[in-house]
Parts: sequence; C-alpha cells; structure tokens
Amino acid sequence: MVVCPEAELPAGSRRLVVPFRGRAGIGVFNVNGRYHALRNLCPHKLGPLCTGRVSGRVVAAAPPSTDASEIEVVQKGEILICPWHLWEFEISNGRCLVDPRVRVKTYPVRIEDGFVVVYARQSDLPTQPGGALAGTA
Repeated sequence: MVVCPEAELPAGSRRLVVPFRGRAGIGVFNVNGRYHALRNLCPHKLGPLCTGRVSGRVVAAAPPSTDASEIEVVQKGEILICPWHLWEFEISNGRCLVDPRVRVKTYPVRIEDGFVVVYARQSDLPTQPGGALAGTA
C-alpha cells in the first residue's frame, strides 16, 4: 500500500492509515530517517496506540530519591506511548517496555520511486534482479 510521498513524512513525523488490514489501521513513523509501521492497536487494552505521544525512554542508575540519581532520556523520538494506559513501545520493533513478552504487530516499509510503501508481510516485499530488496528503508 502506498502511504504518501517520502517528502510528506519527514524525520520525527507520522502518518495514520485507516483502514489497513482491519479497522484499527496502522501508524507509519519516520524515526531519524528510518521508516516503521505499527498496528494502531495497543495489545494491552486495544487502545489507539499510534495516536499516542512519541518520546524517549527515561532511565536512571538509582532511584530518584537518592543522591546518586541521574536521570537520562535515551532513545529520543523512538518510543510510542499508548494514550490510554501509558504503555510504552519501541517504534522500530514493536517491543513493549512495560512487559517484554508483549509486542505490537509491525509491517515492512520501503521507499519505492520516492513513495513510502507498507507491505502486509515480509514475504510480500518485491525483489530486484539478483534478489535484493527494493527500496532503502
């Protein structure tokens, strides 16, 4: 499915596509020049995941109540937070940071002829002569 011209999805932006293989749709994200597509359905309570806030992950070496505490934000722009219950997911692979056993479905994304294209399955990706994957994302 062609989502949009590549120029319409600059780094740090997203595009919601509804429907895409069901009513929930997908969210297509440009994270630092890499494109990712996630199902717009949080596996926790089926909330509209891809409408959530994009942020980073807060980490600390010690609890905030101690003098040794240093809070750092890592993975800036790479974490998607569900708007319903604040569960966090890595946009690049759908892994849940609240419960690592949980994942949101991801879809392959490629840039083809200047357009962002999402495929339903990895096996649907076209190949170029010699077996190389089409696109750059």
